[in-house]
Amino acid sequence: MMMINLTRNIIGRAGARARGLATTLSSHGERECEWYEDYRKSLYGGVTYKALLVDAAGTLLAPSQPAAQVYRDIGLKYGVSYAEDEILRRYRWAYQQPWVNSSLRFVDDGRPFWQFVVQTATGCVDPRYFEELYEYYATERAWHLCDPGAGKVFEALKRAGVKLAVVSNFDTRLRPLLQSLKCDHWFDALAISAEVGAEKPNPTIFLKACELLGVNPEDTVHVGDDRRNDIWGARDAGCDAWLWGADVHSFKEVAQRIGVEL
Repeated sequence: MMMINLTRNIIGRAGARARGLATTLSSHGERECEWYEDYRKSLYGGVTYKALLVDAAGTLLAPSQPAAQVYRDIGLKYGVSYAEDEILRRYRWAYQQPWVNSSLRFVDDGRPFWQFVVQTATGCVDPRYFEELYEYYATERAWHLCDPGAGKVFEALKRAGVKLAVVSNFDTRLRPLLQSLKCDHWFDALAISAEVGAEKPNPTIFLKACELLGVNPEDTVHVGDDRRNDIWGARDAGCDAWLWGADVHSFKEVAQRIGVEL
């Protein structure tokens, strides 16, 4: 019994020391981050970055309804019989397959790629079904802003002199879609993979965005929801990067980290 108590005491003290060390390291890391942000503000006149790049789908925009639900609801009149969970499983499989027809999935309007995805996900090859589904996702009904306060934040950032761009793996529907959602005027530039000829995580698309904004990559931070495409890709281009939903959870938080208070 004495040995058990002694062992528990040793483990308890070791755990306390470990927790204390973790707290110290965490505190040191927070101070280091604050020092770094203060340093960057001294370089850029009160802000930590000259430019903000934003991912579209999953960060700026989100589907109004789950894709599998939309695929099934529209597809019922065309004979689609798969349940939503089966459509989702098949959709994910199709979307992740290497696209052998081109080095890019989204070439121009992206129709060949999306035809493959839709047919694989639903088993329906009726061209009328594909066209109705494709056109639906080009309308504002299909999308909403992930952060309803985004517009106010972007306007404040622009007033502070921060340049803004969208960087997205998307087809040519994105420009008119942003116009229909009345948010295209928030951005100084759009770097869309179908137009640039490169998809994230290829650094080329991030470098193109920086070129369009007239800034250097090291003066830029990118925000996106995909660790591989957004975080690794941006950093490979020389930009900083924050993961949406982990590093930052709202555009107000993004603005605050850049040094712009609303």
